[in-house]
Amino acid sequence: MKINSLSVVIMFLFFTGFTYAQDLGSETVEVVKPYTPTVSDASKIRETPKISDSVNLEKRPVQYSIFSVPVASTFAPAKGRATTVERQRPPKLYDNYITLGFGTYTSALAEFYSNIEVTRTDNFGIFLTHNSAQGGIDGVELEDNYYDTELNLNYSSRNRNLIWNTEFGVEHRLFNWYGVRVDEVSNNIIDDIDPQHNYYSVYAGGEINWEKAFFDRAEVKYRYFGDDFESNEHRLTFKPTLEIPIGGELFHTNVILDYLNGSSSLAIGDSEEINYSYMNIGLASSLVVLRDDLTLNLGAAIYYSYDSENSDSGIYVYPQVTASYRAAGDYFIAYAGLEGELRQNSYYEFTNENPFLTPGVGIASTDQQYKAYVGAKGKLTSSIGYNTRLKYMAEDFRPLFVSTPSDPSEALSRPPYAFGNSFAVVYDKVSTISAFGELNFDVNRKLNLRINAEYFVYDTDEQDEAWNLPDFKANLLADYQITEKWFAGGNIFIVGEREDYGTFDFTSGTPVVEESVTLDSYVDLNANLGYRFNNRLSIFARGHNLLGDNYEKWADYPVLGLQVLAGATYKFDFGR
Repeated sequence: MKINSLSVVIMFLFFTGFTYAQDLGSETVEVVKPYTPTVSDASKIRETPKISDSVNLEKRPVQYSIFSVPVASTFAPAKGRATTVERQRPPKLYDNYITLGFGTYTSALAEFYSNIEVTRTDNFGIFLTHNSAQGGIDGVELEDNYYDTELNLNYSSRNRNLIWNTEFGVEHRLFNWYGVRVDEVSNNIIDDIDPQHNYYSVYAGGEINWEKAFFDRAEVKYRYFGDDFESNEHRLTFKPTLEIPIGGELFHTNVILDYLNGSSSLAIGDSEEINYSYMNIGLASSLVVLRDDLTLNLGAAIYYSYDSENSDSGIYVYPQVTASYRAAGDYFIAYAGLEGELRQNSYYEFTNENPFLTPGVGIASTDQQYKAYVGAKGKLTSSIGYNTRLKYMAEDFRPLFVSTPSDPSEALSRPPYAFGNSFAVVYDKVSTISAFGELNFDVNRKLNLRINAEYFVYDTDEQDEAWNLPDFKANLLADYQITEKWFAGGNIFIVGEREDYGTFDFTSGTPVVEESVTLDSYVDLNANLGYRFNNRLSIFARGHNLLGDNYEKWADYPVLGLQVLAGATYKFDFGR
C-alpha cells in the first residue's frame, strides 16, 4: 500500500493537538530543535499476478494441402485497364446572340437576343425576330410574299421568396390572298387585285410567383390586335392560382377572368359591322392525392359567360379528374382523365392558324363538354420510351375553317378577299375519336429520335363534314450531334386528307355548298446541318419542303417548293 506525505502531516497535527490538550502539570519541556518528520519508502508490488484458469486449450498446428488438377485452356485474359468517367466541360453561356440567314425565294431570317444584368437579381431582355420570303410559287398569279416580325422587351427579378417578370411586345405580319382560281377570273381583273393584308399586335403582361405563400402564382396579359381592314380586338386575361395544404394533401384553385371585345369590317354578304364582346369568369379547383404509386387529381370547373352584344349568358360546369398509376415503375404507367373547359376563341388566334381569313369572321366560345381519355406510357427498355392514348371528345361551337364563295357583284367593286380566295369560320357540334401513339429513342447522348402518329374520326351535327380537319397526322423528329463540331437534325410531317367547300350554288341568292373538294394528304420533309467553330461562332444550312411538292395546306393555296437557307449565329458579351 502506498501512503502519501500529506496524510502523514495531517495525522501528526492531529496527534500533536491531542497531546497538547492533556494536563502536563508543571513539567518543563526544553526544545532543542524543531521536529522534522520523514517518510520512509513504501514497499512496491513487483510481481506479476498469475491468472488461474480451469480451461486451457493448447493450439495445434494445422497443415493445408491443395489437390491440383491441370485443366487445358486456351483463354488468354486481356490486361485490365481502369475506365475513366467522361467529363464534359459545361458550355460557355453568353448574354447576347445574333443570327442571320438568307435563302431561296429571297427569304431572310434574322434574330437578335440580349440579356442585360441590371442587378444580381434583376435582368432586362430584348428579343427581335424576323422571317420573310418574297414568294414566287409556281402557278400563282398574284403577289405571294410574306413577313413576320416581332419585338419583345422583358424585365425579370428573382429573389429568395419572390419571382416576377413583365413583358411588352409588338408584332407585324404581312400576307396575301393569292389563292384565286385563275380560270374563273380574267387577266384584266387579276392585274387590278391588290391581295396584300397586314396584321398588327401590341401586348403587355406579367407573371409573379410566391414561395411559401397562400397565392402560388398569378399572371395577367393584355393584347390589342387589328388589321388594315378596320378590324380591331382587345383581350384581357387574369389568372391567379391558389394552393392550400389540407390534411397532408394539396388543394389547388385557379381563378380565370377573360374579357374579349372586338369589331370587324364588313364580311362578304354582310350589310353592317360585326361587334362582339364576351366576359368569362371561371373557377377550377382540384385536390391532389398522392399514395405511393398512385396520383389522383379530383376537381371540377365552373364558368360564367356573358355575351353583352346578344344579351346572353350561361353557366357551364366541367369535370377535371385525372389519375395515373405506376404499375411497374417507370416501365408501365397507366393514366386516364375526364376533363372539360370553356375555351374563348379570338380573331388573333384564328389568324395564327389560318392567315387567309376574311375580315369579319364570327367569334364565339367553344364549349368543350368533356374530353375522356385512357392511355399508358413508360419505357420498353432503358433507351426506348412509349406513350399510347385513346380519346373521345365532345365539343359544341367548335370552329371550322371553310372557303368563302366568290362575291357575285361587279368584280371591280369587290374587296381583294371576295374572289373565293379567303376563309370564313363556321361553328358546329363535333365529336372526335382519336388514337395516338408515340415512341422515343434515346440511342445515346448524341442521337435522339421521336415518332408519333394520331388517327381521327369526326362526327358533325349540322355541317356535312368536319371542314379542314385532317384524318391523320404523323411526325418524325431527329437530333444528332455528329461530332463535337458538327450537328444535324430533321423532321417529317405527314398530314392526311381534309374536306373543304368546293363549288357553290347561288340560285337561292344565298351561297349553298353544291359539292365539296378533298385536299390531298401531304408530306413535308425538313432538315438542318450546322458546324460550330467555337463557343461563339457557328454556321448552319436548313432545307424546307425538300420533296419540292407544292401541296395545298388550304384550298387553292399551294405552298413554296423546295427551300434552302444558310446563315450564321454569333454569341457575345458586351465589353468582352
